[in-house]
Amino acid sequence: MSEEHLIRTTVNGEERELLVSPRETLAEVLRERLRLTGTHVSCQSGICGVCTVVVDGDAVRACLTLAVQADGCEVRTVESLGSVDEPSELQRAFIEERALQCGFCTPGFLMLASWFLRVRPRATDEELLEAMSSNLCRCTGYRGIVNAVRKVRDTAAARAQTQEESS
Repeated sequence: MSEEHLIRTTVNGEERELLVSPRETLAEVLRERLRLTGTHVSCQSGICGVCTVVVDGDAVRACLTLAVQADGCEVRTVESLGSVDEPSELQRAFIEERALQCGFCTPGFLMLASWFLRVRPRATDEELLEAMSSNLCRCTGYRGIVNAVRKVRDTAAARAQTQEESS
């Protein structure tokens, strides 16, 4: 039986109601139903991380998450970070540090990094490297990715320090 279920979810700040089948993944719904194609799909087993999105504040693999599990949740995709005309600080750092080549894994890394920087703003370099190594990239060798995330972390820490000193 594949009876459809009505889910209500907020995707990138926009409330959505969708009828989904019990077997549909969040990645399928984001890409095919909502046309948010920044969420890529590759291994479909959760290993590569290209499908990483943030659900209720946690980084998750959208290829392993059933769409019905997103009922009542807030979902953020790479489209929430910025735009071509106004990239986020993290997206600019990826460009400046040459943290992408083919770009296929980039959305997953951006979402993983945005989540990680939010939950561990004072992470050590070792913690940052460990977190980023949970996603796979076949092109860059990770140096640019780690440098980009480190750059954003350090800039945010410097801003926070300046704010503390001026308070």
